[in-house]
Amino acid sequence: MAFQPIVDVEARSVFAYEALVRGPAGESAGSILQTIGQSELYAFDQACRVTAIETAAALSLGDSSCDLSINFLPNAVYEPRACIRTTLEAAARTSFPTQKLIFEISERELLSSPDHLAKIVMEYAAMGFRTAVDDFGSGYSNLNLLAKFVPHLVKLDMELIRGIEADKRRRSIVAHCAAMCREMGISVVAEGIETINEYSVLNDLGITLMQGYLFAKPGFRSLPIPTWPS
Repeated sequence: MAFQPIVDVEARSVFAYEALVRGPAGESAGSILQTIGQSELYAFDQACRVTAIETAAALSLGDSSCDLSINFLPNAVYEPRACIRTTLEAAARTSFPTQKLIFEISERELLSSPDHLAKIVMEYAAMGFRTAVDDFGSGYSNLNLLAKFVPHLVKLDMELIRGIEADKRRRSIVAHCAAMCREMGISVVAEGIETINEYSVLNDLGITLMQGYLFAKPGFRSLPIPTWPS
């Protein structure tokens, strides 16, 4: 399990660490998922959650001011309250504060069953958990999804960010997405930040939560300390 910081560039602090699945040889979560069958999704999802919490607790993340963002697979959640039990047990066993947990879902995973996802998000919210939609802007169902449920955070897809300093259309899309989310009370995270120019444009647009190699690369079983643009 690796961790990458989501930073608050205004406060110059780490807002949260995202737990990222990595294989023994550093394989990405996507490549690992390709080897997981449908019947194995539930066990894989549960194992990832538990490992993220256990590793974060061992690194003393629970004693810090930072939150922990955990990716989950909605297709592996058959009943939200039942499927959260293992997660809660891991948090209790490691004394990790559950109020620090953010559950993150990729927008690419949402298209198959938005109603099922809406149920999960509402159930998690009722239990006091925050949710985030990752890769926002990578698919075609974004606005319909926000009409069904309101996550606490939206993470703008890195393809919208890449080269934004030289592309007025991308800048306009990101500006309008950020304004819409703010109006709905949703925090915006820009991910995949790699250059000072990308950072500067996003900062000018009022986006203060960012994630990317410009600040820190994912650290395997470690909590990388971010560097800050001058």
